[in-house]
Amino acid sequence: MNPAIWLTPGQLADRSGVAVSALHYYESRGLITSRRTSGNQRRYRRDTLRKVAFIKVAQGVGVSLEEIKEAFDSLPDSRVPTTEDWARLSRAWHDRLTRRIEDLTALRDSFTDCIGCGCLSLASCPLANPGDVLGQQGPGPRRLPVHDDDAPVESAPRAESSG
Repeated sequence: MNPAIWLTPGQLADRSGVAVSALHYYESRGLITSRRTSGNQRRYRRDTLRKVAFIKVAQGVGVSLEEIKEAFDSLPDSRVPTTEDWARLSRAWHDRLTRRIEDLTALRDSFTDCIGCGCLSLASCPLANPGDVLGQQGPGPRRLPVHDDDAPVESAPRAESSG
């Protein structure tokens, strides 16, 4: 291995601002890969820095690790991704990110209406949800769109509400 293009886990962690344990987790999820030295130590290609930066930014705007993995699966394994490869990935995400921005804007603009009075859209709110018509449509958000093609967000299960 040419040492100039390989980073130790500690070097990658320092350069990327991500803990070594996070790098190992990303590797276990198939987001990044490493090679082993003759002494069985991990080494990451220098271009893994770009992938880790992408992961951090994407997670910061609510993109799931599964979605990130799907995007990375479209990048070449046999060589360092080029500017054109990253541009292709960007184009593929354009519509999804635009829709997410629109959804977040709608959430921001209606957030006070949705929870500002404290009723959380229960039957007792004659202004935001007269007759609890939204509750009759089933569980989940009704005033803001939820897209079927978005991967579920990885989070802890919510506690049941007693109303």
